[in-house]
Amino acid sequence: MTTPVLVAVAWPYASGSRHLGHLAGAYLPADVFARHQRLVGNDVLMVSGSDVHGTPITVRADAEGVTPADIVERYHGEFVRQWDAIGISWDLYTSTGTPEHAAVTQDMFLRQLENGYIDKRTSEQFFDPEAQRFLPDRYIEGTCPNCSYPEARGDQCENCGRTLDATDLIDPRSKISGATPELRPTEHFHYRYSDFTEPVGAWLRSRQGWRPHVLNFALGWIDEGLHDRAITRDLDWGVELPVDDLGPGKRIYVWYDAVIGYLSASKEWAARGGDAEAWRRWWENDEARHVYFIGKDNIPFHTLFWPAQLMGYGDLHLPDDVPANQYVTFRGGKASASRGVGLTIGEGLELFEPDGLRYALAANFPEQADTDISVEEIGRRINEELVATWGNLVNRVLSMIHKNHGAQPAAADRADEDRAVLAAVDEALAAADAQIGRVELRAGLRTAMDGAQAVNAYLNATEPWKLATTDPDRAATVLATALDAINGLRVAFAPYLPFSAAALDEVLGGPAGWERVDVPAGTPIPKPRPLFSKIDLEALAAEGD
Repeated sequence: MTTPVLVAVAWPYASGSRHLGHLAGAYLPADVFARHQRLVGNDVLMVSGSDVHGTPITVRADAEGVTPADIVERYHGEFVRQWDAIGISWDLYTSTGTPEHAAVTQDMFLRQLENGYIDKRTSEQFFDPEAQRFLPDRYIEGTCPNCSYPEARGDQCENCGRTLDATDLIDPRSKISGATPELRPTEHFHYRYSDFTEPVGAWLRSRQGWRPHVLNFALGWIDEGLHDRAITRDLDWGVELPVDDLGPGKRIYVWYDAVIGYLSASKEWAARGGDAEAWRRWWENDEARHVYFIGKDNIPFHTLFWPAQLMGYGDLHLPDDVPANQYVTFRGGKASASRGVGLTIGEGLELFEPDGLRYALAANFPEQADTDISVEEIGRRINEELVATWGNLVNRVLSMIHKNHGAQPAAADRADEDRAVLAAVDEALAAADAQIGRVELRAGLRTAMDGAQAVNAYLNATEPWKLATTDPDRAATVLATALDAINGLRVAFAPYLPFSAAALDEVLGGPAGWERVDVPAGTPIPKPRPLFSKIDLEALAAEGD
């Protein structure tokens, strides 16, 4: 029986180019996992989109003297092109600016209001006395009360990842005028997150197999108790309120509506496919599995606030796993789009082929700890691991078969060593299947590479290039066995390396699923082309200087 699997991926702000840390932190892990789940036969729905309502967008628009829509159009288009270039296999990549998203957000708001989980309150929020306007949280900077970082934002500290209220900041200042903001009363809708401290806590404590840093972080919040939060802001950019109780100049706040995008995108996908009710298979099904791919700065939104919103709505599937990654650092500094630290995805694709870049980042996924990367490290891994081990294995086996046979030879009377290497590949496939299923993606890639090393060792031990003159039948069996082994390993590599997987599909046919099958004798083997290009490390070093 196939399982409906929702692969829910963080929504990037359409406010600037994304860097390789974003790619390694959320988008590439999600794609690897989704591709694996499709190969094992599950029904995958992988959704995300550009977050077009965040104040980072209005901040950038103000700085450039353009409209927020101009900024959104620029970066949403860039994201779409780069996802395609790097091979991210969305079922739907959309945005929070669609009518579908507005409708779903408003429906959720009204249901929660009806259920008694939203109420109106007057609270004090920062007002810029020079600009004469209330300030969204990201228009306020100050010193983080948790780590003393001097440029923390009013919603979150980028340095320590702590979610903040603007009033938490020490020495706050307006990003518009630099003035010290004043607290003034304003009326907003609040979500009663405090009502969900106990049920969300109970749900969290029932989770099995979650990454310790994710679960411990979330439970730490539960121990402190969830606090009610305003879910509207004094803005003119965002989802409109479905009620007019607050008067003009109010919008639904981005961090309330962005997570709703997972549901609205699912509904949009269903409508586009001609069956408007198809989303229910993933969202109203106890047998479904929901896996959320995010960075650790988004842990509270996906493990606390979103579950509380789902509970307040009722009868929708809660997250099954939130394998949040740690941070990627670039030469020791935290990769940050806003601060210009680290390579952008576009810059990475200018330097490296997509599969090479995917491999090096996957080998460094920050699953349990912050991971440092550099262009030199990426180039080294491509040359010393991807090209030298997997690429070389495929090329030399296909080359020998093409030269000596022109097609896959028959494997007659396999010896113990032949059966042993095939068994090793089968074991690697089974191990990688379990590892990727647990979102242990680095381990899954390592298992695949270990399998390639085992087949290389088998070739070095049997030396079919020598047997070709002394025992051609034995040479044919060895080469057939090696290609059968490659036919299994390509399945294990496929989620990580989709472009080279497609090239092998042209030669060997598409895989039957997550399993190794023998290549039929007589299958034509054309002269191969290298799967990967070797990196000129000296030129790369000069590029980085």
